[in-house]
Amino acid sequence: MTTSLADHLRSLPDESLAALLQLRPDLVVPVPADVSALAIRAQSRVSVARALDGLDQFTLQILDAARLTRSPDDGTTATDAVLAMATAGPHPPAPTAIRAAVARLRALFLLYGPEHALQVVPAVDEVAPYPAGLGRPAAELDPRTAALCADPAKLRRTLLAAPPSARAILDRLAAGPPVGSVPPGALQAPPLGAEDPVLSDPTNGGAPTGSPVRWLVDNRLLVPVTTGSSTTSGTVELPREVGLLLRRDSGPLGPLRTSPPPVAAAPREPKAVDSAGAGQTMEVVRHTEGLLEQLADEPAPVLRSGGIGVRDLRRLARTGGLDEPTTALLLEVAYAAGLAGELEMPGATTSRYGADQQVLPTGGYEVWRAASLAQRWEQLAQAWLTMTRQVGLVGRRDDRDRPITALSAEAERASVPATRRAVLSVLADLEPATAPTPEEVQDLLDWRAPRRSRGRDAAHREVLAEAAQLGVTGLGALTSYGRLLLGELTSTDERGGDDPLGVHADVESGDPSSAARALDALLPAPVDHFLVQADLTVVVPGPPEPALAAELEAMTELESAGGASVHRVTTASVRRALDSGYTADDLHDVFRRRSRTPVPQGLTYLVDDVARKHGGLRVGLAGAYLRSDDEALLSEVLADRRLESLALRRLAPTVLCTQYQVGRLLGALRDAGFAPVQEDGTGSTVLARPRIRRAPARVSVTTRTLDPLAAPKLPMPRLLGVVEHIRRGDAAARAARRAPAVVRGGAAGLGGGPVPAHTHSEALAVLQQAVRDKALVWVGYVDAHGATASRLVKPVSIGAGYLRAEDERTEMLHTFALHRITAAVLAD
Repeated sequence: MTTSLADHLRSLPDESLAALLQLRPDLVVPVPADVSALAIRAQSRVSVARALDGLDQFTLQILDAARLTRSPDDGTTATDAVLAMATAGPHPPAPTAIRAAVARLRALFLLYGPEHALQVVPAVDEVAPYPAGLGRPAAELDPRTAALCADPAKLRRTLLAAPPSARAILDRLAAGPPVGSVPPGALQAPPLGAEDPVLSDPTNGGAPTGSPVRWLVDNRLLVPVTTGSSTTSGTVELPREVGLLLRRDSGPLGPLRTSPPPVAAAPREPKAVDSAGAGQTMEVVRHTEGLLEQLADEPAPVLRSGGIGVRDLRRLARTGGLDEPTTALLLEVAYAAGLAGELEMPGATTSRYGADQQVLPTGGYEVWRAASLAQRWEQLAQAWLTMTRQVGLVGRRDDRDRPITALSAEAERASVPATRRAVLSVLADLEPATAPTPEEVQDLLDWRAPRRSRGRDAAHREVLAEAAQLGVTGLGALTSYGRLLLGELTSTDERGGDDPLGVHADVESGDPSSAARALDALLPAPVDHFLVQADLTVVVPGPPEPALAAELEAMTELESAGGASVHRVTTASVRRALDSGYTADDLHDVFRRRSRTPVPQGLTYLVDDVARKHGGLRVGLAGAYLRSDDEALLSEVLADRRLESLALRRLAPTVLCTQYQVGRLLGALRDAGFAPVQEDGTGSTVLARPRIRRAPARVSVTTRTLDPLAAPKLPMPRLLGVVEHIRRGDAAARAARRAPAVVRGGAAGLGGGPVPAHTHSEALAVLQQAVRDKALVWVGYVDAHGATASRLVKPVSIGAGYLRAEDERTEMLHTFALHRITAAVLAD
């Protein structure tokens, strides 16, 4: 006699039940009420599918062996039967590996019961209907096919007589899955006098054989499952007996491999891998910063349907010197990291941009720029690992044939973080600095989790390409700091149940992580100096520290970036520095303090010359006015024909005015070669620092787990508490069934009407006696929904029309309205 899963779970100790919940955390979301509810959930289709998705190919094949060896009488199998089938092939695996796989299946409760009477959870047949890729038995498909399969000699003769084209179809279906679709009319003979669509078979020497599928159906080697008319397609299935006969050389389960397929590529030099990856991280941070600066100068409007338009993405790519896929990747990562966001623009009224929003850097961008290069890269890499955005979809078309744009909702895929983790975990489990090919990575994924990796080849290749672009991998291998980053995020996911409120979080959140420290050791040290050349170029021999980078941005023009960047000092850059608040002495001090080479005399002359002219003209508000203590200079401006469009006129020997605004006056004077500065109404100089606009702060996705769809992993102490709660609920359910009949049917026997006075008085007397004696009592009552219920409690007090009693199993205090109590009986 077989035992139900619920009874089997009840017989387990608490530690074994907690181990099941630890292996299958989805069973406690939400916490089941009792063991019966836990058993129902463990046998549900969704939960079983989750458990099967995490199994490797060999373990799934052993599960198929258990399914194929089930007894037709009671549906059980035995470990010895599984061993016999798994070792029937030409290259049998070790019995210890088979027993280990059976033990794992039993730990997951996909198999349960004693070894001589193992039972398979019924939902496995629903999730995977074809065990080992074999079809159903012939007896379930067609009686005539069953008669053929009952005669092994005749079945072999029929197989040997099959034409080569038909045999190729059989071999394909025998490898699994055992069903296939056929074109319209392939299962029907042509009308009398009509030409057969397949008259000759080139693989059979040109002999006429007709349709190979029809030949197989006519000879009972294939069974039509659903046959349609001449205008519809049909489905055929290969019977299990025929499939097993075709697998006589490879074994009933097919080739068995107890370990992952080997990687042919030899390990690379670890230092070369880390150096290549570190160089790419510098490029990623530089390009991301340049992209965000572009958005600060010219924000990208948000489309009515969401995301930014194709033209804006092309503009950003062209300006940054990148291709569009890389630009989309960096934009999505920066957005996920909280460095970019949307800002409402109430004044924007264009037909294209219905949302009146623009994408530009957030306030977190300033904090990110002040961090070290390694920490900046780490924030981007963490965002990429945890964001639910499939960037490879950008540029493709959706189901409505509309282009998928960057930052749009159509690129959202909840399973992408788990895919990234699976691909990088394959690289992390290999020997360090091993660079497998994409095909080898796919083979490893197919063995480790065949159900999850099926049909996701393109997504896996996208992950490898993005990891290389972001510097997580170098030369095709996982870098040492990338391995640390993946390990930290994985351990954070596993610790999530231990500290759900973040009580034990690191207070010094600004301290660099181990991944950032490892990357920082590989990167060139930030420099606080530069080399000034005679041609007024400034060479920075490494990544500049934040203070130096800010000074270079204000005083120079960037000519080339990289490990060693080159800048140039020009008249415009010096004037920009003066406009932002620097004085000539400040600029001389910066060049003298930062330069490791003598400052060229030409640079000193350039700064002094621009500073001498700077501020010689003062621009203010009139429409706009122009004033200067140098009357000859004002006369020169007034006589300049290039400024005739401003319609300048002299108000005083030292003042000119125009009807145009200050911005136009400043621009025209600078285009004509003058160096004016703006002043406010009090005559003070207005600094020309650009106005920085930032989007509202956004929370980075790095706070998420790597797999947002996965159930939370709870520590063993909490799991034992969950088990205790389930045990109490189970005990309460059993106790409710043991309640006396007068308590269970008190209200039913009264027809749902008012409780008679003498019955109610007797119940109150029993309750008052139980309060005095502190005894357990069965209480029958009518709940708020009008249903009859019973509970075993210990009364505490009676008063104000209520009974207060404690349930010892749940350790909870309950309150019952006295007029709803139907009966009370002392417990034995």
